[in-house]
Amino acid sequence: MILVIDVGNTNTEIGVFKDDEILCSWRFVSKTPRTSDEYAVMFQGFFENDHLDYHEVESVIAASVVPNIMYSLNNGVKKLFNVEPLVVGPGIKTGMPIQTSDPAEVGADRIIDAVAAYNLYGGPVIVLDFGTATTYDYVDKNGAFVAKVTSPGIQISAEALFRNAAQLPNIAIEKPVSILGKDTVTSMQAGLVYGYIGQVEYIVSRMIEEIGIKGVKVVATGGYGRMFHEETRAIDIFDPQLSLKGLKIIHDKNIKTSRGR
Repeated sequence: MILVIDVGNTNTEIGVFKDDEILCSWRFVSKTPRTSDEYAVMFQGFFENDHLDYHEVESVIAASVVPNIMYSLNNGVKKLFNVEPLVVGPGIKTGMPIQTSDPAEVGADRIIDAVAAYNLYGGPVIVLDFGTATTYDYVDKNGAFVAKVTSPGIQISAEALFRNAAQLPNIAIEKPVSILGKDTVTSMQAGLVYGYIGQVEYIVSRMIEEIGIKGVKVVATGGYGRMFHEETRAIDIFDPQLSLKGLKIIHDKNIKTSRGR
């Protein structure tokens, strides 16, 4: 079995693969302080709760945008699984050239999503990740990461609204029946959700216009990806496990490379 770990700003998602099949996946809050022992116990609990034998884990790969937790997390992995995790970063083979002005700026989370989208769905492709930030990344037909757009996630937008306007409440992010809000809550939901749909549609259409070629696929993932996939034709495919699949693809490229030496 292969364990993959995607450490995001808000949540960490982990998954277990057997061959190319995801057996189980779990999520936990990223920024809660934990020791290596706590990580080891937590991982062991996940496996035992789903009746998996953690002793069968042969390899681990991780990607992170929260560097300050990685020391404890990596040591927790080593304590439980007795393997040194691969970490997506310099020196890791991804098979994807980064053609932005500063490749080092491109986060590991964006790279694993882009690798998965291109390898699974082909290129050219625009990859959307609805996370803490919403990211839009363009991969060309040859599999090169060419350009990126970053905007505040819808949750950040909602929090900014109620924190900075004293009389506005904290609301659930869901689409109201009508854009014509009848009260404070539905008016806020309408502005947030319909406004965000408009943002997605405009950014995607403008990217495709500037790319200037036909047949660009749009693949989405992330916490709110399903909602927006259902609400706009701008998104072709929603894949909730895109990040985990990208980690598995990168893992296999590196394991095959190391075994071939």
